[in-house]
Amino acid sequence: MKIYKTAIIGTGLIANAHVKGCRMNPERVSLVAALDVDANKVKDFCANYGIPGAYTDLDELLEKEKPDFVQICTPPHLHAELSIRCLRAGTWVLCQKPMCASLNELDRVQAVEEETGLYCASNFQNRFGASCRHFKGIIEEGALGRPLVGICNTLWYRDHAYYDVPWRGKWSTELGGPTMGHGIHLMDMFLYLMGPWEDVTAQVGTLDRNIEVEDVSMALVRFRNGAMATIINSVLSPREETYLRLDFQKGTLEVPFHYEYINRDWRITLVDPCANKELAQRLRSFPDNNFNHIGSQIKSFVEDMDNNARPITSGQAARETIEFLTALYKSAFTGERVTSGSIGKGDPFYDKICGMDPRIHTVR
Repeated sequence: MKIYKTAIIGTGLIANAHVKGCRMNPERVSLVAALDVDANKVKDFCANYGIPGAYTDLDELLEKEKPDFVQICTPPHLHAELSIRCLRAGTWVLCQKPMCASLNELDRVQAVEEETGLYCASNFQNRFGASCRHFKGIIEEGALGRPLVGICNTLWYRDHAYYDVPWRGKWSTELGGPTMGHGIHLMDMFLYLMGPWEDVTAQVGTLDRNIEVEDVSMALVRFRNGAMATIINSVLSPREETYLRLDFQKGTLEVPFHYEYINRDWRITLVDPCANKELAQRLRSFPDNNFNHIGSQIKSFVEDMDNNARPITSGQAARETIEFLTALYKSAFTGERVTSGSIGKGDPFYDKICGMDPRIHTVR
């Protein structure tokens, strides 16, 4: 099978996970280059990982290496423009979250997808744990009955020093707080499993960190299927936990973890296990490949490249998650309940995820 050439754009902390993800797929992926604006930093990064090409100029990298796809790992405010440049240069894109700063930017990226026939996918690796995809099929066929109640908590801790990095904690560069930069992974997985959302009511606060963006957000969500859910995103929680719970008519699926979950992390509770032995067996019949790592998404991504197929975290799927985050912020900043599909051109939240003037939104 084809081995795809790839390059990593940006050599910050998350880039290390992308190197690991490439190395999980040696029969499909060859990491040929990396890029950073800091020449010494990218040279050290490439020397450490044995990457042959070190670059500081994107056009030069794209021209000389001609990668089949790039992995964008820069600060968030650069994601959309870099994605567009790479698509137009003829390469697919796997972009770290958040893929863009607004629905407006997302529409621009998707217009270039149509123009080039190539795809830009958001890095939402939580969808790619084998157990998540396993449960997705069982949920969609209705074997657990209707979804009724959900809990989606990303309770993490980032100290004051974490925000000493110049681009963090600012609307213009980080694009948001834990809603946009931390809880986005679990919320995407939650929406993937629960189905389309209908409306959201939310609050955000900047309670303890000296930053522009929020350090905590909370939301109430109603889904089109009638289910209701709560969501909490925090960087103020010393006992860190990522927790997802889905209650159906016939049982509960829940998984507590931190950054990665594996099959044995899931707890399955059925209303009547004796009467539902076959369902219990199906739920616990996990595929062997159980990690929700970036490497799992890279494997799926190159399989999509094999078939020239749209990745499942691009297009409308990416839009549903970005639209939800936009609606959460709009609800928090306006006090309104925000419905799916209601934010379009002419709405200030279409152009900026925080609305017109982010300074007025900081809550003390």
